[in-house]
Amino acid sequence: MEIHLFPKILEFAEKNGYIIVLAEKQNWYPDLTFIDSENEEVKFALDIKTSYREPLYPGHINGFTLGSHGKYFKERTSTKNIQFPYSEYLAHYVLGIIYTRTNFESIDETQVVQVSDVQEEYLSEKTKLKLSDRRIVKLNELHSIVSVIKDFEFFVAEKWQIASDRSGSHNTANIGSITYIEDLKKGNGVFAKLGEEWFDEYWMNYGEVTMIKDRKPIKITKLSDYLEFKGMDKNLVNPMKTKKKVKKKK
Repeated sequence: MEIHLFPKILEFAEKNGYIIVLAEKQNWYPDLTFIDSENEEVKFALDIKTSYREPLYPGHINGFTLGSHGKYFKERTSTKNIQFPYSEYLAHYVLGIIYTRTNFESIDETQVVQVSDVQEEYLSEKTKLKLSDRRIVKLNELHSIVSVIKDFEFFVAEKWQIASDRSGSHNTANIGSITYIEDLKKGNGVFAKLGEEWFDEYWMNYGEVTMIKDRKPIKITKLSDYLEFKGMDKNLVNPMKTKKKVKKKK
């Protein structure tokens, strides 16, 4: 996907007077850094994120991870796992790509597709041996192969605008996104009523600040609890549409 998009992104950068710096390592943030060609202090971060529509939850996606809330996020001058220090970026953008997954029941995963442009003579004997017990289907053109994804939607938003107050993964320190598609496209996330500063502060303290609730100490992992801890109105949390499961027809 990124290979297909990059020429267009490069065209956009050149047209608007920016150069692009790619992340030096795969796990570094962000995917792309835009730097003003006349003023290198003007930098913008762009992460490319993909997710699929949830068939059982109409209007929702599985969700994005929006980068770490670890060292480089907390220590804004850190260079750990980030192309430039976080504080040097004027804004942090997400290019979101939403797609539908093809019905996998109609795809034979054991099938080998051989395109005429890639003749068998180019395959090694070892590869031919591995393919000998597979069903080989020959096609004249590459675009005849059924795609596993379809129906793309694209949007751009600042990271804080589409963030949720929940972690994006269970085993890493990633910020999660909201999942309702219309809110994603409008940048109408949990922090919409509060702004980017509250997004930053909340995620810097996520899971580290302790409060007393119902006479028990708890680690704060909800925005409503954090606002209560700070003496703020909990109604400032922008309510999100919850996923409602649709029952499969028998």
